[in-house]
Amino acid sequence: MATQALATTGRSDPPLRGVEVIRAQLPSLPNRPGVYRMLGERGEILYVGKAKSLRKRVVAYTRTEALSARLKRMVALTRSMEFVTTSSEVEALLLEANLVKRHRPPFNILLRDDKSFPYIYLRHDHPFPLIGKHRGPRREGCEYWGPFASAGAVNETLGTLLRAFPLRSCSDTVFANRSRPCLQYQIKRCSAPCVGRISEADYAALVAQVRAFLCGRSREVQEQLQAAMHAAAERLAFEEAAVLRDRLKALAHVQSRQGINLRRTEDADVVAVALEGGQACVQVFFYRGGRNYGNRAYHPAHAQEASKGEVLAAFLAQFYTHRTPPRLVLLSDPVPEPELLAEALSRQAGRRVELSVPRRGERRQLLRIARENAETALARRLADHSRQQQLLEALAERFGLPAPPRRIEIYDNSHIQGRHAVGAFVVFGADGFDRKAYRTFTIRDPAAARGDDYAMLREVLERRFARAVREDPERREVHWPDLLLIDGGAGQLGAARAVLDRLGLGDLPVIGVAKGPDRDAGRERFFLPGREPFALDPRDPVLYLLQRLRDEAHRFVIAAHRGKRSRSLGRSRLDRIPGVGPARKRALLDHFGSARGVEQAGLEDLEQVPGISRVLARTIYDHFHDGGWGRASC
Repeated sequence: MATQALATTGRSDPPLRGVEVIRAQLPSLPNRPGVYRMLGERGEILYVGKAKSLRKRVVAYTRTEALSARLKRMVALTRSMEFVTTSSEVEALLLEANLVKRHRPPFNILLRDDKSFPYIYLRHDHPFPLIGKHRGPRREGCEYWGPFASAGAVNETLGTLLRAFPLRSCSDTVFANRSRPCLQYQIKRCSAPCVGRISEADYAALVAQVRAFLCGRSREVQEQLQAAMHAAAERLAFEEAAVLRDRLKALAHVQSRQGINLRRTEDADVVAVALEGGQACVQVFFYRGGRNYGNRAYHPAHAQEASKGEVLAAFLAQFYTHRTPPRLVLLSDPVPEPELLAEALSRQAGRRVELSVPRRGERRQLLRIARENAETALARRLADHSRQQQLLEALAERFGLPAPPRRIEIYDNSHIQGRHAVGAFVVFGADGFDRKAYRTFTIRDPAAARGDDYAMLREVLERRFARAVREDPERREVHWPDLLLIDGGAGQLGAARAVLDRLGLGDLPVIGVAKGPDRDAGRERFFLPGREPFALDPRDPVLYLLQRLRDEAHRFVIAAHRGKRSRSLGRSRLDRIPGVGPARKRALLDHFGSARGVEQAGLEDLEQVPGISRVLARTIYDHFHDGGWGRASC
């Protein structure tokens, strides 16, 4: 892509602001396609947009009377702009989508949930190809079918598929070391090629049938199996006929579990959008080989003032940035510049991609189902949002907060006698738990080695808020909490308040949540500065909310602690020796049999190990015999 960066600081003395910044850029803007970025006071990206003509597009932001409230606010916050020219509008669209996904600007419509999808894959670099589930970058020598909407959908399909076509699903290492059939063979989900229970030619026939079925030629495969079953019955080979009959049943089960299928379209994505109450839901159904592989709902952010077509266009550009679009994408509503978007997706896929808004027939029926699912999912989200908002209002009332909190951070820590100490916080708001905002902290304070919970809490709060104060002293960003919940009583509350006061954040509300007598849920006591501890009614919905928040923080920090502890268990005493990497560690273990054998070895014995020099042998010997290991572990 031919690009050219333009000088765009837009700063003078005194500095320009808002519309003045934009007007200052107009004389130097070319009448060419490109991407523009609006930057805030600290250089943060506020918005990324693309244009067929940078000059004609950017000038529109100077006519503030025609802008929506959201764009007026964005222009007012703009302190500088950056521009990149491209050779075509399609390249500008692709660059815009990549920048939006990378920087997630607050004034762009954002695809929030961007997890990868699972696929079924067939690996051909072995005489007996392997079938399995795959997620992530594609590998050479493999064929892929999907995407499936969830891991559960692909697991269920794969399990039923193996009953119809018993291919191996084990790794090459397991395959090479089998001496007798495994459990998969006993439950008729593998034909045991590892021990010669099926010939290479017969296995290849199974592979061909799997490929035909997954590519949409299911009727052809069914006819082959039916013919083979009848032929076996005529030869009085009833056991063989029964096996083929069971495969046909499994095949029918796979097809029946796919829901509504396409009769005339092999590969298509069906995308429908619903808008209500300032929120959006985009529902995507995946059809591959004429079969329904499931659906997933997305809730784009910052869609309050956008139309359905604008939401769909922004969603598609980001959704297919790192995914290959199918040949056909069915849309519930027309999008702006459909030819441009189709050309960009075609370039992404390396073949023609068609965008269609059907008005009749089977495709229209599929879109009706997708739209109904989008509306239902959005209604559930709005209902949940309304209930959460009511709970937050009640929380503010019970604890005397100035307003319902929009962001609550809940803090906890975990350790075993000070070892593997971890602190963490989780985030909750009107939309529920924001798992992308969760954070963990490996405790560095030496006091943590003595199991000092107060020291751990002080360190976590210091690290979390000292950085926030440095980066955003005016508290303009959305990542500032309105309320802190601390797992603990008066002591933890005092430690938290001391840190916040030292950082100039004494106005942040903090609540300590102490477990009740005998750790009895429902009898929690709450601690606030300048107020006697109190409890809520055991049936109060606010109490249930606070228990949920505390339990989620506890779950998250325990999981982080266990992960840290399990990783440490896999470490050897050799890992702490300077100069001993994986290769030398393996050589030492191969020579002496264990880490204890290395520890007990003499200096001359260590020098005999391949790859261990005399100097390194002395280092290893001194590590164990001069207190290196013992003192390091105290």
